[in-house]
Amino acid sequence: MSSPITTHILDTARGTPASGVSIRLCRLEADGGYTLLADGVTDDDGRIKDLLEPGGLTVGTYRMLFKTGDYFEKQGIAPFYPEALITFVVYTPEQHYHIPLLLSPYGYSTYRGS
Repeated sequence: MSSPITTHILDTARGTPASGVSIRLCRLEADGGYTLLADGVTDDDGRIKDLLEPGGLTVGTYRMLFKTGDYFEKQGIAPFYPEALITFVVYTPEQHYHIPLLLSPYGYSTYRGS
């Protein structure tokens, strides 16, 4: 069984996977604060496949923080967005949630992947 939440980042400006991007996964708690569940760094293919232990997902609101500024600064590029914060809701924790990020120094987009 694999992680219930995965991600894949593609650098659309270079046409390559975005390796070395730090990510934090958090869950919204009843008091309005967020609890850190996991963190990781994308591999050479721009993926994190083992972010969360199998069975570690519950119904709730989650967010993934992508440290995009650090990624671009390593390339000598001053990015407009130093981070991308994606908030999403899990209604069915037994499903797999893939959160891709398409990234450039001056923009990003996401969708629910498969």
